[in-house]
Amino acid sequence: MDKKKLETMRHSCSHLLAAAVLELWPKTKLAIGPAIENGFYYDFEFPTAISDMDFPKIEAKMMEIKTKNLPFVKKEISPKQAKELFANQQYKLELIKDLVKEEGSKLSIYQTGNFVDLCRGPHVAQTADIGPFKLLSVAGAYWKGSEKNKMLTRIYGTCFPTQKELDEYQQQLEEAEKRDHRKLGKELDFFSVNPLTGAGLILWHPKLALCRHLTEQFWKEEHLKNGYQLVYTPHIANMDMFVLSRHYIKYIDYMFPVMLHQYIEGESSSDYTSDEQLKPMNCPNHIQIYKSRPRSYRELPIRMAELGTVYRYERAGTLHGMTRVRGFTQDDSHIFCRPDQVIEEVKQILRLTKYFYEIFGFKDYQAYLATRPEKYLGTEEMWNFAQDSLIKALEEEKINYKIDEGQGVFYGPKIDSKIKDSLGREWQLGTIQIDFNLPSKAETTAKEIDDFWALKTFKNKFKTKEKLASYLKKLGRGFDVKFINTEGKEEPVVMIHRTILGSMERFFGILIEHFAGAFPVWLSPVQVKIIPVSEKNLDYSQKVKEKLFKEEIRVELDDRNETMQAKIRDAEKEKVPYMLIIGSKEAQDESVSVRGRGERDLGKTSLTEFLKLIKEDIAKKR
Repeated sequence: MDKKKLETMRHSCSHLLAAAVLELWPKTKLAIGPAIENGFYYDFEFPTAISDMDFPKIEAKMMEIKTKNLPFVKKEISPKQAKELFANQQYKLELIKDLVKEEGSKLSIYQTGNFVDLCRGPHVAQTADIGPFKLLSVAGAYWKGSEKNKMLTRIYGTCFPTQKELDEYQQQLEEAEKRDHRKLGKELDFFSVNPLTGAGLILWHPKLALCRHLTEQFWKEEHLKNGYQLVYTPHIANMDMFVLSRHYIKYIDYMFPVMLHQYIEGESSSDYTSDEQLKPMNCPNHIQIYKSRPRSYRELPIRMAELGTVYRYERAGTLHGMTRVRGFTQDDSHIFCRPDQVIEEVKQILRLTKYFYEIFGFKDYQAYLATRPEKYLGTEEMWNFAQDSLIKALEEEKINYKIDEGQGVFYGPKIDSKIKDSLGREWQLGTIQIDFNLPSKAETTAKEIDDFWALKTFKNKFKTKEKLASYLKKLGRGFDVKFINTEGKEEPVVMIHRTILGSMERFFGILIEHFAGAFPVWLSPVQVKIIPVSEKNLDYSQKVKEKLFKEEIRVELDDRNETMQAKIRDAEKEKVPYMLIIGSKEAQDESVSVRGRGERDLGKTSLTEFLKLIKEDIAKKR
């Protein structure tokens, strides 16, 4: 079944869920019920608390309605009729008000038996066309995603064309639950989140902090080999920088409040607003480094790389372990180049991206070319050049890609790289974005003044629209980033934004689930666990530990008063790659008995041979 038909079936199944809920709890208030990736959900305000213990009876009622083979009938009605029809459904009344503003005088409803819902559709022809379904979980969700609104009950479900596909998906969910990075993060003592340090802010514990250090060290070494220059920039920046870049308009709902310097120690400035902001991105700072002195065409390309920490306000309901956070460190790089260098630079990024993914065990990834969105900055000529350059680079590198229509960022088209993990789930990591607009300089438009005036921050600050307009016109838009060309004249630079891993937080959340916490040897926080059979073997075990430590192997000696079997079991739980079992025979002939993670008995060998084995694993990053 193709994607659109599957979405239609799942959306129809969400109506089936709502119809069943209303029959079981007639006083329930209905919100929305869209199809989503891998399923659907519906938001309700129940008259009484429910849980997943109620799922069997809801599913039974859904099946009862489905087997009646009721048609989905569409009708167009006026807003007045809609208000009368949903008079007792407050959330539907709000939606009607919003839809009238957007779409005008006609609304549509779908009727299935006695159940009626406000809906654009489309739907399957009749309920019997809905495939096998399963309710999965229940969660809280704010109405319209705002913490200011009431918390509703969201029921998630899924639906597939065949029972076989549904069973396979449920098996995948069970495996995903075992691999959940939040669960493993706690079990393996990797990370935590504490309300006293702040929601969505990760505390990296020593073991995972070491894994991050190793990853960042590898990242830096590879970037230096590929001609990048490492930079560091502050966590805060003057608000004017984000007004100049127009990030403020796009990111206002995701930026933390400004710090007003004029009220702190009497600081003020005649040229700038002196308000400082936690930075939501690194690119404007990299531009300032580039602009610190004139640049010649001979210097280009200049490749700047930073593991830069940024902050974005994500709503409480969207936070999810390490994969959706409020503070994160991006593996961020910006390339400043001439137009004739763009294709070669993109090709180099694509090669580096592929290399990184293979090192971390992601051999299956897909490139997506995101084209010009409806609202964009710059000229069509700029966009066409940028898009054609990305396509040529992809084709010359023989990389298969799909078109993501209209999903480019407001300043340029991009290539997104999405990897598949060991469960076949797709995650976006890297991106390559060509930007002519941020480095350019332009005058402020009347529309931009209106857009800024609509923001409460600027109304409070400037008090009148005239003062705001004066400030914006003086500031302008863009950073006027140039290089001196072969004729000694200034020429606009092309800027390429790119990440490969995305953010360290999200990347490690994905990595934990991909490996189920069992990191490859080079990345494992503890590479070897020494397990003496009895106290008699402790002296030799200590000598082995010292020898491995001197060879820079991360090793621990388990000298607890526990049985050998218990120690092996605990080392397996800790996902340690190698265990060295040491008994009287091993101590006598100065050897070790090697066990590999996953109950692999690798036999008895000399310490020299074991060192050779593990060092090869580390060197090859196997």
